[in-house]
Amino acid sequence: MRGVIELLEVHWTRVPDVTSPVTVSAPQLRVMYVLERREGINLRHLSAELAAAPSSVSRLCDRLEALGFARRSSSPSSRREVELHLTTQGRAHLDRLRARREERLAAALERAAPASRARLMEAVETIRAALTVAQTEPPAPRTEHPPDDGPERRTG
Repeated sequence: MRGVIELLEVHWTRVPDVTSPVTVSAPQLRVMYVLERREGINLRHLSAELAAAPSSVSRLCDRLEALGFARRSSSPSSRREVELHLTTQGRAHLDRLRARREERLAAALERAAPASRARLMEAVETIRAALTVAQTEPPAPRTEHPPDDGPERRTG
């Protein structure tokens, strides 16, 4: 899967988006995806969701705001809290990006046999369902294990 993901990233970024003069970095794109899903999220929750420092996330939001893709607004429940929103322009950028990616992926998949495409779609749906469930579950605690040095050696 890692190889496929990396190839897709390279494939999608190889040709610049000629429909937009704006380039959005991968971290900025991640912020936009979260803002799309979690309308009105605050910076603290956004930072937690991205597992990034609030100062770094704030700078990403500054750049997206300067591009016109995101906006900050005061929370109606607390004047001290700021909500983050994706703008209409930001949504349009994501729509164009998705359409371009889907076109490029469809063109690549046309080279595969219909039976192979059907198996691939079944596998992708299985992965999508598993990832959807994983998103709703709290992360498992990390445990540290000593390095595996191979088979035990007899001393004697």
